[in-house]
Amino acid sequence: MTPTGHLDTEACYRAVTSRDRRFDGVFYTAVRTTGIYCRPSCPARTPASANVSFHPTAASAQSAGYRACKRCLPDATPGSPEWDVAADVAGRAMRLIADGLVDREGVGGLAERVGYTPRHLGRLLSQELGAAPLALARARRAQTARVLIESTDLPITDVAFAAGFASVRQFNETVREVYEASPTQLRGATRRTPGRSTATGAANLSMRLAVRTPFAGRRLLDFLAHHLVPGVEVAGRGWYARTLDLPHGPGTVRLELDDVVASSGTGFVLAEFALHDLRDTAAAVERVRRLLDADCDPVAIDEQLGADPVLGELVRATPGLRVPGQVDGDETAVRTVIGQQVSVTGARTVGGRIVAEHGRAVVAPVAGLTHLFPDAATLAAVDPASLPMPRARGRALVGLATALAEGTVVLDRGPDRDDVRRGLLALPGIGPWTADYVAMRALGHPDVFLPTDLAVRRVLTDLAGSAGTTPDPERWRPWRSYALMHLWNTLMPETPPSEGDLTCGP
Repeated sequence: MTPTGHLDTEACYRAVTSRDRRFDGVFYTAVRTTGIYCRPSCPARTPASANVSFHPTAASAQSAGYRACKRCLPDATPGSPEWDVAADVAGRAMRLIADGLVDREGVGGLAERVGYTPRHLGRLLSQELGAAPLALARARRAQTARVLIESTDLPITDVAFAAGFASVRQFNETVREVYEASPTQLRGATRRTPGRSTATGAANLSMRLAVRTPFAGRRLLDFLAHHLVPGVEVAGRGWYARTLDLPHGPGTVRLELDDVVASSGTGFVLAEFALHDLRDTAAAVERVRRLLDADCDPVAIDEQLGADPVLGELVRATPGLRVPGQVDGDETAVRTVIGQQVSVTGARTVGGRIVAEHGRAVVAPVAGLTHLFPDAATLAAVDPASLPMPRARGRALVGLATALAEGTVVLDRGPDRDDVRRGLLALPGIGPWTADYVAMRALGHPDVFLPTDLAVRRVLTDLAGSAGTTPDPERWRPWRSYALMHLWNTLMPETPPSEGDLTCGP
């Protein structure tokens, strides 16, 4: 069963009958007799098969005239994991739409990013996802608006623009059509957390970000804390924070990260955002969800990898382990080059020096966050000899930054992954390990393996001896990135307590 292309109606109905939560966000069930659409796990009485149709996206169901179920809130599910597995045009377009690209650059900008004409892209998305780009963007705006209405005290007018709507009238009409309720009615008696906005359009927002469960939040935190760059990131026991370089200005986010095992199949991560401009709300949320790998299917991954004789014990020990994503693909690539052939501690030190010298200073509500990571254009203008690293690696870093600044290499998940990899390998000083690591972290590739990584080879040798069998990474497809994380996880130290636990809260 796949969220793109033609859905298998019999398989979909079986999932609905069993209320299988693994398919929430993968497809949606529209009920003709009620005029509503639901997630597969909706607790309401299962409708007769003759009365239902299935849609690959919420936008498809909305375009067909269905309203969102008020009981199961189908638009609140994580996105489909298949968008990163297949990484086809439809999936890449959905990632960019979720980032707010259509709101900022229109359908023409989206089409240019994925390499198609607007007309052809519209036809393709209508065929694959059941809705055209504008309808998909509208559904995303409606979802963001509902979350802000129900979870914050932001004024309704501010919610409209934070969600990406061009006018309050458009916002009101969309909310009424999608949810059969006005924004005021949606707000109702829902318990909300403070959301403060100012006359300049800045805001502090507290939101719950949906993730599929199980979610190994503690080990994700350990990875992020172990690799953090001073000035850009800080962490303590149970939390992680960083600066965000967003389309309309800087921002920060502070995440509460813990293990989540929810019987509902969907858990939540508390995120505290401080945004310079409310219009960046959707982009900030989507980029942090990418960092969390929120859309992955941990049940399917753990079932396959857990059955492997070499990996099984590791998977059972840490269910729901994530591949840490990124909030900025360019930053991830530059940091990967900085870390070539040096220890993690060394990479953190060098990264911090580069940030202090070339990053843009910001005033942040979290102590220790002082700068945005320097953008590609800034690093492209740096003399390689002035960088705190060997001359050859400095030239590689500046060459990469130049390619990113000029658009020769684009890491926003829009282009085809194979094209991006070829573009990276064409740059001096960028080898297969670097290109593949960037694909895994920056492009969300779930099937990357790094056979030349010394730590991986060492762990595999030890595991093979214990299991009495030879590891076969081919058996781990299409989840080799997660297999890689399980191997690295055996070497990852826990996040130590810090003074920040007491002083760095926003």
